[in-house]
Amino acid sequence: MIGKRMQDAMNEQIKHELESAYLYLAMVAHFRAESLDGMAQWMTLQSQEEVAHAMRFFNHIDERDGQVELKALSQPQKEWASPLEAFQAAYEHERFITEKINDLVKLASEEGDHAAGIMLQWFITEQVEEEDSTKKVVDLLERIGDSGHGLIMADRELGTRSAAPAESEE
Repeated sequence: MIGKRMQDAMNEQIKHELESAYLYLAMVAHFRAESLDGMAQWMTLQSQEEVAHAMRFFNHIDERDGQVELKALSQPQKEWASPLEAFQAAYEHERFITEKINDLVKLASEEGDHAAGIMLQWFITEQVEEEDSTKKVVDLLERIGDSGHGLIMADRELGTRSAAPAESEE
């Protein structure tokens, strides 16, 4: 059985993960409005991953006889001055999520919740990947600067991202 503190913290993390998905969907809408379909595709897949992350927490709570409590989501920003600004916001958001995962790892240790600790190790690895992939796009867009041709090429490249193999819900 999951402890109350861990259950509450994981319910809060479900909210954070779904807010991530919501933020990335707002970016999808923004990029589509700007005819940057490749960037929209990249963010669509990012949003889908975040929903899968929320479900990992949902299932963990449920499997441990806890109570899932879905919380209200904050409305995300809907416009960015540039693709670089949007990806910088995504990178900063991923850093925020990493901090929240680290807090959960600390709580699992304090509570002696080994099951949560093991489950959270997957998220530690995932967040390294999330920060890295988003930072690489930021770096690319910084190098491109104001080059319209560079932006078109980056948009095409980002549109080649494909969905990762279906994640296990373990």
